[in-house]
Amino acid sequence: MGALDGRVAFITGGARGQGRAHALALAGEGATIAIADAPGPMNLSYPLSTEDDLRSTTKDVEQLGGVCLPIVMDVRDATAVAAAIEETVSTLGGLDILVANAGIVSTGPLDDVTDEAWKQLLDTNLSGVFHTMRAAIPVMRRQRFGRIVVTSSMGGRMGIPELGAYNATKWGVIGLAKSAALEVAKDGITVNVICPTTVRTPMVQPVGDDGVPDELVQRMMRANPIPRPWIEPEEVSRALLYLVTDPGIVTGSVLEIGLGGSARLH
Repeated sequence: MGALDGRVAFITGGARGQGRAHALALAGEGATIAIADAPGPMNLSYPLSTEDDLRSTTKDVEQLGGVCLPIVMDVRDATAVAAAIEETVSTLGGLDILVANAGIVSTGPLDDVTDEAWKQLLDTNLSGVFHTMRAAIPVMRRQRFGRIVVTSSMGGRMGIPELGAYNATKWGVIGLAKSAALEVAKDGITVNVICPTTVRTPMVQPVGDDGVPDELVQRMMRANPIPRPWIEPEEVSRALLYLVTDPGIVTGSVLEIGLGGSARLH
């Protein structure tokens, strides 16, 4: 018996990285999974997830004995998000857990950030979370139950040079989640935020690239009180499991998975 037997989870950005780890962790506890990913083209320095990634994660969940519904969807498209939530409910029978995880990163000094880069970040990281929560909350209200977890970042808790635009979106989702938590607190729905530090995913280390420069590793280690350059996606999933298995007393919280970076915050 798993802690999430009978529950249905919908994960954006579920094709790889943190989303894949979350899908496997939730399925391992008995949840039925819907993963949505494979966004449209964007101008980024790393490759986006693909339909092949979606199929691969679906297969991984099924090999655990779970059920996984893959949905090709871009969180920037509000109509597509609403349709994906509807498909999840009609196909899997409900929606109990929402993991608003889809996100992108772009770096550079603020005065070098282009309008295109700013719009991509806002539309994906902030509006994408808004679209997903807006579509899911009415379903959860009808059920009188829901667990919503939004992925922010340690960059949503502090200023970091050359990440101003990215951090703005990650600060924004914390305000969005906390406000929503107050709105749905009487409806059996909790809304919480996880703030990982750098996670070893294709955004940081492209698939197949084993040659991360030692200088980069050392620089990232120096930035963290716990001397590790990054954390693994599965380590973030443990925090997620804590929040989605909560009996309903933790909401509006921000859980930092930051290799000690939280110790520098007020």
